[in-house]
Amino acid sequence: MPDPLRVVIAEDHYLVREGTRRLLEDTGDVQVLAAVGTAGELLDAVARLRPDVVIADIRMPPGHHTEGITAAHAIRAAHPGIGVVMLSQHANEHYAFDLFRRGTDGLAYLLKERIGELDELLRALREVAAGRSVVDPRIVEVLMGSHARTADAPLAALTRRELDVLRHMAQGKTNRSIAESLTLSESTIEKHVNSTFAKLGLAEEPQLHRRVSAVLAYLRHAPAPGPEGPAASGGV
Repeated sequence: MPDPLRVVIAEDHYLVREGTRRLLEDTGDVQVLAAVGTAGELLDAVARLRPDVVIADIRMPPGHHTEGITAAHAIRAAHPGIGVVMLSQHANEHYAFDLFRRGTDGLAYLLKERIGELDELLRALREVAAGRSVVDPRIVEVLMGSHARTADAPLAALTRRELDVLRHMAQGKTNRSIAESLTLSESTIEKHVNSTFAKLGLAEEPQLHRRVSAVLAYLRHAPAPGPEGPAASGGV
């Protein structure tokens, strides 16, 4: 059995903080090293305890703005091996852009309602601990619906299937996982991924940078679903 994930929780609401601690510890898969109420206390706990993963609310004292995101960037810069799962009550595209503006590795953005879905929360913890990323499906849907597609939008040239693949990529999935979700071969997914990179002008960048850049392009410019244009014309 693998060692429990070592976690620090940052949440200013006492009942939510302690409830999350209890739920995670009861799984046997997580050891909660500390549970704190402010961004400052979070940074101090991380420096002292060096957890595997941090779970933090986006809005925390003193200002209740985006202190959690600021702390997440500081943690990832100082301790790139520590993953961060950000929680929010709202699917907010501005939060997503702010969180992922420096890259997606080791970061997750989930809605707070996922706390009650332990399998999903544990999956997110494991993914960011391994340096991957996770975006709540509801947040992805909000991002998709918030940007109307224009003729010169970066994603306008992608086929429907390429957009499907990119949507799954934005959720932190590997090519193998995307293949399983779309019931396609892994080699087919790889072809769609490479085609997407080429259409987004990322063909010459390193593999990891291309993946991050493609996801950020998707988050910024994801088109609303529609029957017209190139995005509706593609298949397998």
